[in-house]
Amino acid sequence: MKIYKLYLLALGFGAGFLTDTFATNPLIMDQFTADPTARVFEGKIYVYPSHDIPASPGRGRANWFVMEDYHVFSSANLTDWTDHGVILNQTNVPWLNRASFDMWAPDCVFKNGKYYFYFPAGGKIGVAVADKPYGPFKPEEKPLAGAGGIDPGVLLDKDGSAYVFWARGRISVAKLKDNMLELDGQPQVITNLPTAGLIEGPFPFARNGIYYLTYPHVQNKIERLEYATSTNPMGPYKQAGVILDEAASGCWTVHQSLVEYKGQWYLFYHDKDLSPNFDKNRAIRADKLFFNEDGTIQKVIPTLRGAGIVDAKGKIQIDRYSAISKEGVAVSFLEATNTFAGWKISLNGKNTWVQFDRVDFGKSGLKSVNLRAASSTGGLIEIHFDKLDGPLLARVEIGINPEWLNINTKLQNTPTGVHNLFVIQNDNNNVDLDWIRFE
Repeated sequence: MKIYKLYLLALGFGAGFLTDTFATNPLIMDQFTADPTARVFEGKIYVYPSHDIPASPGRGRANWFVMEDYHVFSSANLTDWTDHGVILNQTNVPWLNRASFDMWAPDCVFKNGKYYFYFPAGGKIGVAVADKPYGPFKPEEKPLAGAGGIDPGVLLDKDGSAYVFWARGRISVAKLKDNMLELDGQPQVITNLPTAGLIEGPFPFARNGIYYLTYPHVQNKIERLEYATSTNPMGPYKQAGVILDEAASGCWTVHQSLVEYKGQWYLFYHDKDLSPNFDKNRAIRADKLFFNEDGTIQKVIPTLRGAGIVDAKGKIQIDRYSAISKEGVAVSFLEATNTFAGWKISLNGKNTWVQFDRVDFGKSGLKSVNLRAASSTGGLIEIHFDKLDGPLLARVEIGINPEWLNINTKLQNTPTGVHNLFVIQNDNNNVDLDWIRFE
């Protein structure tokens, strides 16, 4: 389910690992990630999440959030993600005199030829500075004076001015000096936001003359994503609506960023995909986001499929489906004790199917399909494109083999370009599938 390749991004620094994530949710499959702030730097999307780790003796508080460092990930296509490694650890912060394990939601912005990374720790907000979006980041000797709390979010206005938001019971905002390291005036609390229920995680941005302040809020029992708008970065803000409903999984927290990349807006957020029984170990996701003509935000419906286009020659994780038949389909972990190994999908009975959208066959020339499958009964799998009864790509006989087996079958059609796939079980049998790949 994972492949790593070493890339040297710069001599002596910037080595990264390419994680084969296939543009599906969650985005990162080899570690827990949360609170993703996505930014566009140097023509790529860079995601700065927090990093959940399991608690252990001497490392954090049991049954709670434990975060000691930050990674950064980048992608040019929202499909292939490069892990640039640890960019900051709590042991590197000169003003942090204890192992706090509370390096929560960060942000990063570019100004004056430098990258400024804002992070919370020990109830304060620090700043680290780098020449490249992936570092090395050097933390300042002291925290940001006058600001204290969690989840800093920074807004760069079109006139070059900058504003930092943070949460501590309520959301506050202050203008930053041009050096990005000091406040330029007294902070003020953002009014007119909900006063009942936890509110945190501010992420501000501007679009078409409207300033948006997005934030998680516990309206009922767990957080949902809401937003408010203004004509001024420092407010007043007016509540405008809900971006993302409470997670169906029951994940207590959610944290967000919104970014435009190559003409499309995306919502980055997290859920507990890789830790369904413990929502303090989370996993970041991304889905497309759309605005109405009046600037209001259309509610995002979370998907497993995610946002990117998948290469037909890669391992297509069809358990991250776009749609499934009403009955007879189940998704489960490949290994109960190692969720990082990913999932399998089970097609149980005749005419059960799974749909996987946006697969790029390129200029084709592909001749066969390879399935990783297992079945205690045997079965017949058909792969169609564009629609359920669309052109037949391949008909694959699945023998009786309860262990995983790679099965290769010739294609009956060779499409080009981007198509949706439909994988159908045509016998009254049970078949498990891990991935499919065209060769």
